[in-house]
Amino acid sequence: GHLAMPAKKGRYPVVLVVHENRGLNPYIQDVARRLAVEDFVAFAPDGLTSVGGYPGDDEKGGELFKTVDRAKMTEDFIAAARWLKARPDSNGKLGVVGFCFGGGIANTLAVRMGSELQAAVPFYGLQPEAKDVSKIRAALLIHDASLDERILSGWSAY
Repeated sequence: GHLAMPAKKGRYPVVLVVHENRGLNPYIQDVARRLAVEDFVAFAPDGLTSVGGYPGDDEKGGELFKTVDRAKMTEDFIAAARWLKARPDSNGKLGVVGFCFGGGIANTLAVRMGSELQAAVPFYGLQPEAKDVSKIRAALLIHDASLDERILSGWSAY
């Protein structure tokens, strides 16, 4: 993973940054860096770690992504969020931002982590099942595209 820290020592809110279905590419590392510049401790795990990590190419990353155990990867992201929140430089406030696949993980964390998570910002990503919405305690800032029929098909129930 990629850990990005503010320039000054202290206790800060923490943000888990979750990549698309390509792995921890340079763009996601830069998102974490930009969050650190704004005084957040940001951690971007690599969901491809179990298959050797991001291969340095998004197309190859997309192919590797298809081979990862999705349930294990989800649990790894939850563990990463809890690790990040428990760090000594954390002020105890945890957020998650995710892109496409990562947006779905942000929504999953909002359901699964309940009050442990203070904010979730999914950029696209599948919604949780309607029956699970009541478990969400985090503030949400949801970004979807009005023409993305696959993602929007679950919106009304959500």
